[in-house]
Amino acid sequence: MQMQIDSFILYLATERGLSTAYQLSVQQTLGKLLLWTSKNSHEQWRDLGTDDLTAFLTSLRNSDLDASSLRIALVHLKIFFRFLVKRNLIEVDPAEPLLAPKATTKLPETLDATTVDKLLTSIDLTKRLGLRDLAIMELFYSSGLRLSEICNSMLESLDLDDKFLRVTGKGNKTRLVPIGARALDALKRYLNNERHTLAGKKTHSNIFLSVRGGPLSPDRVRQIVKERAKAANLDQNIYPHLLRHSFATHLLENGADLRVIQELLGHSDIATTQIYTHVDQKRLKSVHKTFHPRG
Repeated sequence: MQMQIDSFILYLATERGLSTAYQLSVQQTLGKLLLWTSKNSHEQWRDLGTDDLTAFLTSLRNSDLDASSLRIALVHLKIFFRFLVKRNLIEVDPAEPLLAPKATTKLPETLDATTVDKLLTSIDLTKRLGLRDLAIMELFYSSGLRLSEICNSMLESLDLDDKFLRVTGKGNKTRLVPIGARALDALKRYLNNERHTLAGKKTHSNIFLSVRGGPLSPDRVRQIVKERAKAANLDQNIYPHLLRHSFATHLLENGADLRVIQELLGHSDIATTQIYTHVDQKRLKSVHKTFHPRG
């Protein structure tokens, strides 16, 4: 059974040309299936029926695998058993009748404006890297940038006079994002007073630099955000995308048009942006329940 998994992974690599990451993901799913079959006394793939695969998926769900990961695992099973049928290793495809679990809509977490203010104002600008870290945090919240967009922002893409930053988002799509007054001030202070102290001979034009003069990695930026949240004595789990969610939610709460928010976030589909309307509706229901006499 393991040999047939190895043969399938080789097929994905050589004939389908799929990425190493995808191969690894499939291998992990099939490894779990192989372990499950050994515990349930199945010695060959042809021994498995649809009910068995259903039971396996149920075991994954009971191990706290979320619905999206469960759907991915199901796809792995379907392409694997289809492969076995085509290679005449099994006669009937037990995965074909399986249905994907219903997708659940998970509302994005957000911070309220007071918490964002506490986070940003807690940064000590007299200490080293304070100016840099404030500029990063302000830009996340002011412009709703993705983590990768912060890391890849270049000096030549920054227009301080017109208060715009040109960023390249998903799918290599370029957009102009406005920079708010406070973020602009934080950027100017960082560029004028701190960036040159970080730059070295091999420094490129990345706006935000590490202590060694190189571009900041996504992991380091995540760490910076968490460190600053901890210093501000915030108990909530703070991460870069949370500031992006808060940016969009606060715009909507204050009357911004959904189409404008879509453009600012760089969403190709308005349906992606509409999740924030659900967040706002949830907030309105909470306010009504709290303050209405018959809430």
